[in-house]
Amino acid sequence: MDEFLICDEDNLRLDVFLSREEDSYTRSFLSGIISDGKVTVNGKVVTKSGYKLSKGDEVGYEIPEPVSTDIKPVDIPLDIVYEDDDLIIINKPQGMVVHPACGHYDDTLVNALLFHCKDNLSDINGVLRPGIVHRIDKDTSGLMVAVKNNETHVKMAEMIAAHDIKRQYRALVYGVISNEEGTIDAPVGRSGGDRRKMSVTEGGKPSVTHFTVVNRYTEATDLSLLLETGRTHQIRAHMTFIGHPVLGDPLYAPRRKDFGLTGQCLHSKSIEFVHPRTGRLISFDSELPDYYKNVLSQLSLLYNDK
Repeated sequence: MDEFLICDEDNLRLDVFLSREEDSYTRSFLSGIISDGKVTVNGKVVTKSGYKLSKGDEVGYEIPEPVSTDIKPVDIPLDIVYEDDDLIIINKPQGMVVHPACGHYDDTLVNALLFHCKDNLSDINGVLRPGIVHRIDKDTSGLMVAVKNNETHVKMAEMIAAHDIKRQYRALVYGVISNEEGTIDAPVGRSGGDRRKMSVTEGGKPSVTHFTVVNRYTEATDLSLLLETGRTHQIRAHMTFIGHPVLGDPLYAPRRKDFGLTGQCLHSKSIEFVHPRTGRLISFDSELPDYYKNVLSQLSLLYNDK
């Protein structure tokens, strides 16, 4: 093992202890090296993050070197709304994948960030996701943050976990919602019937979405949504749960009228947080993209024809 530490209190979780001592890495990353067998307690390998330490225990651990990869910088234009030495805020277009995955290795946001930021991206999430501290789906457009160093990454991850980053979305959903506003407080987890989907399920993670009606049309409702938590597909799963899936969603509403959309009509419109280094309030709002405006025009015509 590369490093050794001595625990100074009883009944302390192993992952909590490491995250206190190694504040350059997230707790989830450190839990990963524990499960990978890269942590010992008193010379014996321990693979459970919840292992309880005793005062005086010697903890050894090894931070693995980044694995080489073929992910290359690519000169893809970025709509940058803010940038400094610590972070960058991007207005992501609909259809752009955030990080490399099967079928997408040279056309992702990560490829574009590697070209634009050079070597100035955090590496906590590994070589396939440099700088990525949170993500939005391929066909969801709008504002998201990437980070340039590990210190900022850790602080931003903590802010996300503490719900200290305000993220507001706009979505067009099927059907007419009668309430002016509402809150969906329902746990979201992986769907048992389709592993690509998330759904409201008893064993899911706590998930809260607040919504306000912006406008109503004959066939749809325009919503402003505020995320209190940030689960995978949270808005898409929550809106499906209440019977109003997002317009054009190929996964959650595959046989519904798509209004010419190539993906869900969901836009990350605004973001607000306190800068983790300067303490200054960062707040940005983006315009609705053309695909969203085009559907609004269609809905307005249908509404006026009734």
